[in-house]
Amino acid sequence: MAYRPEVVVPLNGLVDVLLRSSDGISPGERELIATYVSSLNDCFYCQTTHGAVAAAHMDGNEDLVQQVKRDYKTAPISEKLKALLTIATLVQKGGKSVKAATVNRARKKGATDLEIHDTVLIAAAFCMFNRYVDGLDTWAHRDSELYRARGALVARMGYTKANLGLAKPVAK
Repeated sequence: MAYRPEVVVPLNGLVDVLLRSSDGISPGERELIATYVSSLNDCFYCQTTHGAVAAAHMDGNEDLVQQVKRDYKTAPISEKLKALLTIATLVQKGGKSVKAATVNRARKKGATDLEIHDTVLIAAAFCMFNRYVDGLDTWAHRDSELYRARGALVARMGYTKANLGLAKPVAK
């Protein structure tokens, strides 16, 4: 994004819409979906960044983020979120992998059409973002504390403001 700053606003705007909405699934759950898809795509930067934001939305519960990445089916999350993660997994493989039966199972677990739509869009967008980041061989910090601080900032302020330098980290 530093190389093409003109893409910062539209890309971060999309991420803000997809991940900060509180319609249906929470921002923390939306971040978990982005984190999980990024882990399937083996994108270190995105899974670490969005995992930190997810944890920040969930009272710092980094263990939950790791559990979801390892095996969401046994993680202590709602059955609805598990069904949505199943859809996200299929989207990551290819959009045509999502079948009506999987969508119907998600509905039976309480997912609304808006939540299903947003899950598909989050998964598809993060496949693109992961390829963007990794295709450019983006350098990523390895210091987990930097991701925690950044995750807390983004959870509080959003991607657009945080990435335009309009928000500063809160001093401890």
